Amino acid sequence: MVSPTHQLDVIGFFCPVPVAEAKKALSNMDVGQILEVLADDPETVYDMPLLTARGKNLILSIEEKAGELRFLIEVIE
Repeated sequence: MVSPTHQLDVIGFFCPVPVAEAKKALSNMDVGQILEVLADDPETVYDMPLLTARGKNLILSIEEKAGELRFLIEVIE
């Protein structure tokens, strides 16, 4: 199991806040570090992959439980 090195809780926030905050957090992290993002905006399921599509970060997992989403994103570049 992968353990996150950083956590971002954006429960209660809606687009564009979750992705903007994740982008900001990831930009301050080093290669190999992992960000855990907790969100409840259903749009993040589509938006987070778009954020990582640029190739500097990799989504390791997306989990959904009771309407809350948990993303694990690794900095790869």
